[in-house]
Parts: sequence; structure tokens; C-alpha cells
Amino acid sequence: MKIKNIYKILDELSPFELQEAWDNSGLLVGNFEDEIEDIYISLDLDSELISKLKPNSLIITHHPLIFKPLKRINFNDFSSKLLRELIKKDISLISMHTNYDKTHLNKFVLEEILNFKVSEVDEFITYFDVNMSFNEFHNLIIKKLNLNYKRVVKVDDFIKKCAIVTGAGASLIKKIKSDCLITGDIKYHEALEAKEIGLNLIDIGHFESEKYFVNSLSSNLKKMQLKVIITDSINPFS
Repeated sequence: MKIKNIYKILDELSPFELQEAWDNSGLLVGNFEDEIEDIYISLDLDSELISKLKPNSLIITHHPLIFKPLKRINFNDFSSKLLRELIKKDISLISMHTNYDKTHLNKFVLEEILNFKVSEVDEFITYFDVNMSFNEFHNLIIKKLNLNYKRVVKVDDFIKKCAIVTGAGASLIKKIKSDCLITGDIKYHEALEAKEIGLNLIDIGHFESEKYFVNSLSSNLKKMQLKVIITDSINPFS
């Protein structure tokens, strides 16, 4: 199958034009006229994963390998090193990042993993009704996502409505229209700000909230009769 045909399917599923201006989703390595044999899906790329991929294949990732224009190709640098390995094996790369966050990933984690129903969507922010105590809600999130740590900002004993932003969404604190936000990568000063404005926070981790990208995308592509191979990204933190 040609990459342009796969790209069209992906674009219909989650339009690339929806990505943020700072993002770099789309075809990053390869040519639209290239014929590929196998399609892989992964959250991220690393050398170990690339070594396992078959030559003349396509890998679809959530996080783009290239975010900013490269001024030099230094094979000691992370992205340049991986680009070299992709090119040597004739492996193409498509990334679906902020466009897929908006159209699918937040909703998938909320409904398929946490078993809540979407009540409202505002681009990256997906809202849902909770109506339970903070401690009960927090323990439920920990259990559903199988988290082994607890980082929260608790300002209320009861949560009526919550928002979820997979990945790192604490920069959206001022836009949140609920009494709680669950997201990843919450920084110290963001936690201080949330406490000051009365917003409860539950940190679910970046990797832990976005690792479901492969399940979500593969499920959607299966419905479109596109066969893919799921690969497991490794959390760099331990």
C-alpha cells in the first residue's frame, strides 16, 4: 500500500489540520508515493524499537520525532540518531499528536479506561461528571490507571465535575471550568497556582495517560480494514 493512501485514512480519522501551530504532526520521514509492507503503531520511538522494525515499513507515533527545524544532523543527538536509523532501514514515519488528542485520545482514556462519560469537549479539555468524594475519586483513578504513585493538589472534599487532558495539560489551568483536573507532568508552580485558585489536581503522568494511543488508534484502524502491528513504548522513568 502507498503511504499516500494510508495518510488519507489517517487524515479522515483525525484531520492533521487540527494540530496546534507549534506541533509537527504528519509525514516526517518518507514519500507519499512509497510502497510499504508493514504498519506499526507506537507512542514514541527509540533505538531498541527501530531495531525490531522490518525494513520498508511505516511506523505511526503519537509524539513527533522532530518538533523544531533541525539546524544540523549530529548523530550523537537523539532525533538525528533515530532519523539515521529510520532512513538506513527505509522506514517511514507519520506522527499524530495534538490532532489525535483533540479528536480521540482524551475521550478514549476517559470512556474506555476510566469508564466515565464525556459531558463536554473544548479542544484539548474533555469534561465529565464525577459526583463523589475526592478520596474515592482519586483512589478510583489510581486503580483504573494502575498507578504506583500519588501526586495531588486537594482543595475540596467532594468533586462534582472534572476535566481530563492526557499528556501535559497543566498549562491550561486558567481555562478549566470544573473543580478538578487530571493530567500529567504537573510542575511545582502549576500546583501552587491551582491551589490558589481552588482547583483540585490529580497527576496521572505523561506516559501513563498517553500509552493508550496505540490501543485507540489500532482499534479505529481495524474498523477501517487497515492491519497494523502494535508495539510497546518503554517508560524512561522507573
